[in-house]
Amino acid sequence: MTNSKPEMAIAYDFDGTLADGNMQEAQFLPNIGMKPKDFWKEVNQLAKENQGDNVLIYMSRMLRKADAAEVPVRREDFKKLGQTVKLFKGVESWFQRINIYGKSKGVDVKHYLLSSGNYEIIAGTAIAKEFTEIYASKFLFDANGVAFSPALAVNYTTKTQYLFRINKGAFDLSDDVKVNQYVNKADRPVPFENMVYIGDGTTDVPCFRLVKDQGGLSIAVYKANKNGAHETASKYIDDGRVQCVLPANYSEGSKLEEVIKANIDVVAARSALKNLLYHKKQPRKARAKKTDQ
Repeated sequence: MTNSKPEMAIAYDFDGTLADGNMQEAQFLPNIGMKPKDFWKEVNQLAKENQGDNVLIYMSRMLRKADAAEVPVRREDFKKLGQTVKLFKGVESWFQRINIYGKSKGVDVKHYLLSSGNYEIIAGTAIAKEFTEIYASKFLFDANGVAFSPALAVNYTTKTQYLFRINKGAFDLSDDVKVNQYVNKADRPVPFENMVYIGDGTTDVPCFRLVKDQGGLSIAVYKANKNGAHETASKYIDDGRVQCVLPANYSEGSKLEEVIKANIDVVAARSALKNLLYHKKQPRKARAKKTDQ
């Protein structure tokens, strides 16, 4: 153990957590001439009929519907869609504020995104640059940069894999060995107790529970002015899946900011205590000599 800065990781869901609604609904669905309820109804029906993965199916339907509507699906087209995504209040300045506070307390705060949404759309948002890593569903592109197939699907269960990658520092997605190797808890770059997970819905439940059960902090957020949103989110506390439920307000002075800053204080204090309690054992002869003096 050393006196190096403790690292704290905040992992976020995207849709409904940092952004209001599903990212595809901002501009993509209007572009192909579909209403959100009709698109998702079709996706859910296909998933049920074929016992398939909702993420793979929605991505496939995006490409098929775009082709039928003659809507381009190049990488740059998806990136432009990211500019239309509506973020919750305070999100754009959130990361800098939290990083500055962490630095003032001697804590290295890093942000990670875990989303079933489209990586290519997220890459076009104003906050993409704030994340150390973005784990999201990806398309496969041909030589001309046109999407033709899903390449990676991140669903509610596979999200937990990325928490372990953060925990162990195993960021190469093509390396399945490192993430599954045994690593002593003391040697893991980001212990779960230094981790926060912020999400909004049922797809976040496995991550909520993993982080909470391993000593970290799980927070369920909800849209403040949406009927029944608080009651729905509160069930996660009743079920023991999160420690708190808060409005998705990332503004300066918000309750969410207060909670995260308090957690940074805890990480800093815990690290300071560990450093104080850690004593490197001296050789027996050296201790004896010191006693004789």
